[in-house]
Amino acid sequence: MRKVYYIYNPQTQTYDRIYPTIRQRIMGILRRTFIGMGFGVVTFLIFLVIFGTPSEKELRKANSELEAQYNVLSKRLDDALEVLQAVQQRDDNLYRAIFMADPVPTAIRKAGYGGTNRYENLMNMANAELVVNTTQKLDLLYKQLYIQSLSFDNVLDLAKNHEEMLRSVPAIQPVSNKDLRRTASGYGMRIDPIYKTRKFHQGMDFAAPLGTNIYATGNGIVTKTGWQSGYGNTIVIDHGFGYQTVYAHLQDIRVKRGKKVIRGEVIGGVGNTGKSTGSHLHYEVHVKGKPVNPINYYFMDLSLEDYNKMIEFAANNGQVLD
Repeated sequence: MRKVYYIYNPQTQTYDRIYPTIRQRIMGILRRTFIGMGFGVVTFLIFLVIFGTPSEKELRKANSELEAQYNVLSKRLDDALEVLQAVQQRDDNLYRAIFMADPVPTAIRKAGYGGTNRYENLMNMANAELVVNTTQKLDLLYKQLYIQSLSFDNVLDLAKNHEEMLRSVPAIQPVSNKDLRRTASGYGMRIDPIYKTRKFHQGMDFAAPLGTNIYATGNGIVTKTGWQSGYGNTIVIDHGFGYQTVYAHLQDIRVKRGKKVIRGEVIGGVGNTGKSTGSHLHYEVHVKGKPVNPINYYFMDLSLEDYNKMIEFAANNGQVLD
């Protein structure tokens, strides 16, 4: 309903009606129109803030779905890394152990990516922490799978060479010793026969007459012959696959350096050279550069009963000969 305006007339002492001019009417209409439009715009903006545009709704929905997918992917990557870890442990403790290969170093298996921040371009994304974390897991899985693949290639090569390795591993006694009576002293702490002090004896001694045949205990290549301080006349054979054997105090050497020998081949004669107190052979087995107990490398010669007897004989501390 249109408003009606009046003005007091003091002459007639009555209220006279005022009729607005066209200009005033136009201004009033414009004023009401702008007020209405302003109210409408404010209302629309408030609606957008609260409910958003249709495109924003679609973007929020898509972002929510993407976040859910990343969460699922992250969980599956965790499961895959657990499975890979089990494969790595089996590789180190079973497959590689069978072929006497060292485990893959942890520093190589778990190595990360160096250099610049490869995830910097992801930091501005929505849910950046989730995206970066998932991407890091994927990179880690890819790299560890690559390392594991190389390890399996190595194990396959070892398997192909397994027959040659079996021929090369020291596996018999270095002198004829069927009754085991030539076993003089074993591996471990012993009383030195000359200095009378406790000393680590890193091989086994076999007492035998001068000139008794000495045999190569596995296939290999003679890498050293000649005099060695304390050991006298000595032969060293490299069997490959990390194995070496040492034969010391020999009377004579019957092979030359560089010669390929086979298991059971005569390479020298028992002697009494070097720091020795009687005719005997001092025999050592080295695995990857470290001396080990030779008693565990006669498996082609000894039954379980003979093995136990040899342990008993080898424990005799009173017959160290070098």
